[in-house]
Amino acid sequence: MTVLFEVKEENLETGLRGIPVGYCTTSKVDPVKGLFYREKAISELASWDPERVLFLLYHGHDPTREELERFVLDLQKRSFCLPKVLDQIEALPREGHPMALFSAAILILGMFELKNDWREDCLNMMAKIPIVAAAVINAHAGWGRGAASQPELGYMENFAAMLNIPGVKKGQLTEFFRLYDILHFDHGGGNLSTFVGKAVASGLEDLYGSIAAAMNALAGPLHGRANQECLHFIEEMMETLGENASGDEIEANIRDRLANKKLVYGFGHAVLRVEDPRATIQYELAQRRFPSHPLVRFACLIRERGSKVLKENPKVANPYPNVDAISGVLLTAAGFGFPEYYTVLFGMSRCCGIATQIVYERVIAREGKGTPIVRPKYIYKN
Repeated sequence: MTVLFEVKEENLETGLRGIPVGYCTTSKVDPVKGLFYREKAISELASWDPERVLFLLYHGHDPTREELERFVLDLQKRSFCLPKVLDQIEALPREGHPMALFSAAILILGMFELKNDWREDCLNMMAKIPIVAAAVINAHAGWGRGAASQPELGYMENFAAMLNIPGVKKGQLTEFFRLYDILHFDHGGGNLSTFVGKAVASGLEDLYGSIAAAMNALAGPLHGRANQECLHFIEEMMETLGENASGDEIEANIRDRLANKKLVYGFGHAVLRVEDPRATIQYELAQRRFPSHPLVRFACLIRERGSKVLKENPKVANPYPNVDAISGVLLTAAGFGFPEYYTVLFGMSRCCGIATQIVYERVIAREGKGTPIVRPKYIYKN
């Protein structure tokens, strides 16, 4: 048997970083080429319809026209929630972060919708999670219940239509919601939220409970809430320096932050050693659609000057922007200026990829036996 990895003492207490523990069949992250879903680069998939990407993740191949039509119809038939599910979501307290409500809402969904069939529950999760996310956002924001699900509009078109965003034309947001959704569906098997979801499922907790646990993992500022933190970072710097600040002034601010051991948000990645292609896609779209928007201009200058400064430090493995560096800016420029819900958008998307990976580990891995319960070894230390 080939030895893939020899665990040494210096590998302990490092978050299992770099230590192989299993297989991921849905996606991979190449250090230089970036994210791939089923061998297809994210730069290619960014222009697809979300339903086609979901088919690719779930079935493992690009669908024929007939296959895609059947898949879309199947998702549309599943795209509803019982009124009592929405009633319970709207009764949740609004005091906490929206991700707390989102996790609770997924548990509520499972109480009424669980089929105890991994594949069926996965497909239902894909179909229903936009409804749940829209209900959570509307309830937490106090916007009132949105329109009923109209899946025939399209996957993300339906999501946008269900939001009761005041003073915003929902149609103009669809392009950006679609892109955001596709870019965040999956990201390898070892990121925190995916690993947590699969670990919980290994104890045979049902899909909804496992995904709710994954969303609790996603909620932290070092993971899914980084998009919110990055936007705040850019807004604070712009408030300090003024929206017309020069590149030199921004560079000086970044150097000052580093000198004072403050974080520079939106840079670095555990695997990538280049700019995250998902970030590149969003920078290009932001510059094309909103070239004069102050946040876009500022974010692009931070992209340039931040990388310049970080490259000077030999200890920085990846001095380039990651996906969180620009996603919040793009959503804000497009008209969805509600950063407290950006992680919910992230979670809505990632639920689909994690659910698909759980299906593999529960019913396909090890010739259908499934992976055993997660039980890593910890060494007693006095």
